[in-house]
Amino acid sequence: QVQLVEFGGGLVQTGGSLRLSCVASGNILSMYSMSWYRQAPGEQRDLVARITGGGGTDYADSVKGRFRISRDSAKNTAYLQMNSLKPEDTGVYVCNADAVLVGLTRGTYWGQGTQVTVSS
Repeated sequence: QVQLVEFGGGLVQTGGSLRLSCVASGNILSMYSMSWYRQAPGEQRDLVARITGGGGTDYADSVKGRFRISRDSAKNTAYLQMNSLKPEDTGVYVCNADAVLVGLTRGTYWGQGTQVTVSS
């Protein structure tokens, strides 16, 4: 199994910045990808950013140029640097990992999420 724990959420004013961290632990052999999703109240969970094992990145159109995803493979940790935050960025940010475990089992895992609130 894989456990994901997110850190770094909070309350920030419009235009401010936050940095989220997601630490993965468990019998991880390798990571195909780590991603951040956002879920606003009453809405579906949407992809914000993804980083692959090779370092390729993908972003939602709404955050391009403002957010940057990175990872420390040695620590199985992903980061999301969020700049120029807007009220519409508000939501629970949930970390996702697509991992291969020792024993070659591949699975998708989710964290509990961290709340980000951007005040206007």
